[in-house]
Amino acid sequence: MELIITEKDNAARRIAAILSGDSAEVERRNGVNVYRWGGTRCIGLSGHVVAVDFPSEYSDWRDVEPVELIDADVEKTPTQENIVRTVRLLARDANRVTIATDYDREGELIGKEAYEIVRDVNEDAEIDRVRFSSITEGEVKSAFDDPAEIDFDLAAAGEARQVIDLVWGAALTRFLSLSARQLGDDFISVGRVQTPTLKLIVDREREIEAFDPEAYWEIFADLVKGEESFDAQYYYLDDEGNEAERVWDEERAEAVYGALQEASEAGVESVSRRTRTDDPPAPFNTTQFIRAASSIGYSAKRAMSIAEDLYTAGYITYPRTDNTVYPEDLDPRELLGAFTGNRTFGEDAETLLEREEISPTEGDEETTDHPPIHPTEELPTKGELSDAEWEVYELVVRRFFATVADPARWEHLKVVLGVGEHRLKANGKRLVEPGYHAVYPYFSTNENFVPAVEEGESLAITEVRIEDKETQPPRRYGQSRLIETMEGMGIGTKSTRHNTIEKLYDRGYIENDPPRPTKLATAVVEAGEEYADRVVSEAMTAQLEDDMHAIATGEKDLDEVAGESREMLERVFDDLMESREEIGDHIQKSLKADKTLGPCPESGHDLLIRRSRRGSYFVGCDGYPDCEYTLPLPNTGKPLILDETCEEHDLRHVKMLAGRGTFVHGCPQCKADEADAEKDRIIGVCPNCGAEHDGELAIKQLRNGSRLVGCTRYPDCEYSLPLPRRGEIEITDEHCEEHGLPELLVHSGDEPWELGCPICNYREYQERENDSGTDLESLEGVGAKTAEKLAAAGVESVTDLKNAEAEMVADEVEGISEERVRKWQAKAG
Repeated sequence: MELIITEKDNAARRIAAILSGDSAEVERRNGVNVYRWGGTRCIGLSGHVVAVDFPSEYSDWRDVEPVELIDADVEKTPTQENIVRTVRLLARDANRVTIATDYDREGELIGKEAYEIVRDVNEDAEIDRVRFSSITEGEVKSAFDDPAEIDFDLAAAGEARQVIDLVWGAALTRFLSLSARQLGDDFISVGRVQTPTLKLIVDREREIEAFDPEAYWEIFADLVKGEESFDAQYYYLDDEGNEAERVWDEERAEAVYGALQEASEAGVESVSRRTRTDDPPAPFNTTQFIRAASSIGYSAKRAMSIAEDLYTAGYITYPRTDNTVYPEDLDPRELLGAFTGNRTFGEDAETLLEREEISPTEGDEETTDHPPIHPTEELPTKGELSDAEWEVYELVVRRFFATVADPARWEHLKVVLGVGEHRLKANGKRLVEPGYHAVYPYFSTNENFVPAVEEGESLAITEVRIEDKETQPPRRYGQSRLIETMEGMGIGTKSTRHNTIEKLYDRGYIENDPPRPTKLATAVVEAGEEYADRVVSEAMTAQLEDDMHAIATGEKDLDEVAGESREMLERVFDDLMESREEIGDHIQKSLKADKTLGPCPESGHDLLIRRSRRGSYFVGCDGYPDCEYTLPLPNTGKPLILDETCEEHDLRHVKMLAGRGTFVHGCPQCKADEADAEKDRIIGVCPNCGAEHDGELAIKQLRNGSRLVGCTRYPDCEYSLPLPRRGEIEITDEHCEEHGLPELLVHSGDEPWELGCPICNYREYQERENDSGTDLESLEGVGAKTAEKLAAAGVESVTDLKNAEAEMVADEVEGISEERVRKWQAKAG
């Protein structure tokens, strides 16, 4: 029997279909898909199915000093028992094994892990390695016709990263968490790549906070020639003879403004024209792809997730690459030919094929592992992809088109006008030849109109404007710009940078987009800077990346690099241990600042966001137990404190993060006061206690911002029905024949939502839930809404969850992190 092992199930399904001629059948073993045809079996892993970790005696944080982890042994343990068990089962009967994991450092390590699983149970099987850059029929068959061997040096580089990240991350994370007495789910995470990245974000925030704006003025005039009008701007020559538009002296600005206001016309002193060539962009590498995807609204993580799915489906090449030069064996004309006749791309492809010579652009980086990201000759239809997948696919296709298109050509016109001793200028630009812009509509092609004028002409001034402005602080890094900066500084790799940013969000170090650091983030960076600079230094992590490259090329070995890293970490701990108490106090203060809303109205202490023993969030006084003042928060989502402050109560507003259901709660005191002032609206008899105790149903506004239909005898009668949080509720004159309750309308958009009888509505909801019910809700932390979101992503049972790829689930389900999925999988056994 031949066994083929791929990195993920969807790759296994695709490769099996190609090699079997679509005859492969799927069977389930231990809850894992196995594709079979003839004497061949194909199975997909779930990325890493084993992980490096410390032995169990190091697992208790309180009994093991963090410094002990530096020299602790590291062992490999299965993380996906069912997959490992199935690979072992299949490998026992195999006489040939082909490893077909992704071709990069991480993929080679995953391939080596599969190799070791096979060798544990079968010492005689021949084990080959195949490599490809796209999962297309031609490339997959070609790779299997010419197999190679595992690159153990490249795999060792990936393993070195695992070991080093484990030791640094675990030792420093435990040290800071224990020092700040911050344990449990809210531990303080530190990482070799994560922390230098965080310092970049914190440093930018410091620049913004320290920025001192400076006032300046700009002056504009509206000019007219015939029926055509255009803008011109005042300028002058600075001390270095350069044109400057900003006037830094208010008195001077007012003088110029006054002089131009008094003038009725301006004379044309010079007219100059020039043509500028606008070259097409270089092919996509990973970083530039993320940047382009960001411009159409996709986060780095989401863009890469979609790209990986498109790669696995065979529609684009491997999306993790540094290369910006197409390989010599890529025939652009042949690839363009695949798009002719296509409804979306056919016309553009045919136009490009009309060129006599097709010479693609080239970027600065040329590597030999994977080509730049480009489409393959296997085209999907629009109906085969989701809207998001199609948008990203079209971006990749059109970037390829752009790289083989003509340059664009712009015509620039500059007109200089005189008004006494003052000068105005107008700059016009016009796209003369669209070139690559015709096939790549993601760059701006805005034109600026200036009419044709001649020297010596006089043009009427119809209006003069003066605008007072201030210099602006540097902008926060967007995700794509942050990734570019990380790349330039040698922080992380093309495969890890977007995941690093996601981890910073998951751990509560950054919020919003563009990312802004929390107080905790600033405290961690400050502690590193003051007590252990190597922890936040990009030089350290860049050096380790260089070392891992040296392992991959055979210049160093894993043990040598890991040993040097452990020695470096020991020197870090020499500095940290002397200041443990100061570091802990500093971080604790910052943690409190991140949870502070404002003053308590009863005691003057701070009101903080707290968490109950049951896991729900509420607002409580820092003066507890002397002051027991509390305010409720919604029971949906995780609270995020906003900058906006309530003018009446001086409390910061709260936003509840709940994936697609995220909403702004506002000032908790205002919400509570509104509920206290809102009178119950009686709508009928309580079906639970009305006959015996005269209980009535009423629409109630709760202090946490929620609404419900509940019994007026609460808490003696707890009968209740849910209502939507937002929208005005109208009680109509129509009544339910079965329950006698009025039908309700919810006004929250252009058209009102006909909620109807609240009892009937809730009954229908329960029936839908029962029809789609799963055992997922048996897991702690998985409620009905979460189970519904998981089901929409194809995870309909605990078994599905155990077999799912945590990263893929996190990508598909908004508001659920990879870390959280892995916890559920661990609980599911």
